[in-house]
Amino acid sequence: MGIPILRGAPFDPQSDEAIRCDPELVARWLVAFLQDECISRRGIRRAVIGVSGGVDSAVSVALCAKAFGSENVHGFRLPHRSSSPESLAHGQLVIDAFGIQGQTIDISAMADGYAALEPGISPLRLGNVCARCRMIVLFDQSAKLGALPIGTGNKTERLFGYYTWHADDAPPINPLGDLLKSQIWQLAEYLQVPAVVRSKPPTADLVHGQTDEGDFGISYREADRILHLLLQGFEAGKLKEMGFDSAKVDLVYRRVQSTHWKRRLPTVAMISPTAIGESYLRPVDY
Repeated sequence: MGIPILRGAPFDPQSDEAIRCDPELVARWLVAFLQDECISRRGIRRAVIGVSGGVDSAVSVALCAKAFGSENVHGFRLPHRSSSPESLAHGQLVIDAFGIQGQTIDISAMADGYAALEPGISPLRLGNVCARCRMIVLFDQSAKLGALPIGTGNKTERLFGYYTWHADDAPPINPLGDLLKSQIWQLAEYLQVPAVVRSKPPTADLVHGQTDEGDFGISYREADRILHLLLQGFEAGKLKEMGFDSAKVDLVYRRVQSTHWKRRLPTVAMISPTAIGESYLRPVDY
């Protein structure tokens, strides 16, 4: 997936060519990744996934079904009373489409038990509480089933910091973390994720009527074109010279720059030359 700058040809900032992937090759690689990380390295042959009804979790389900066999993949729908009924229905559609084990656990009592102690809790705060409650369920179910929780966060969300810290990005294995949202859609089509799930506006479903792109102020595809080049080392000023909208370049750049902290392990105060995750960076820990 090289940079689409051809000698003598004008650069088109509206082109998706640079962010196209080979979905068949990517799918095979990610299935092999899951088998290696879970089965070979950890000796775990079952997966637990939160099935939200969105395209990201649907792609993770499809990959895990190929990697472990559908009978070894446990998908959990984890609605709150404020969740969209459509999300619940689409989650079941994904469970049925890939033949995985499905279960629904309503987290309303968990989240509302805390919210009752905080009468002024905002919808955003409650949404984050719900996201963390869901992760509690997934980790506990993984302990019950002898499985590993599998992540569903894509690269665009991670670079934008658009997830609940210690929730969405908490699972130890994430097959989608190096794929931009635009590439997730390409992979979803190849894996035959139900069309209604692929085509609906992405939403975290934490607040009624919320959409990802509405929160961003930019579409995923526009953001991905800019992110791809920023990650290749192009400065924001150069992207503007190449024809990208100045305000959108600034928006993407600010998002990435302001959320570095969310993509790190806890920051540790260094006392010794063996501070874990700081100066001590051995690939295999003692």
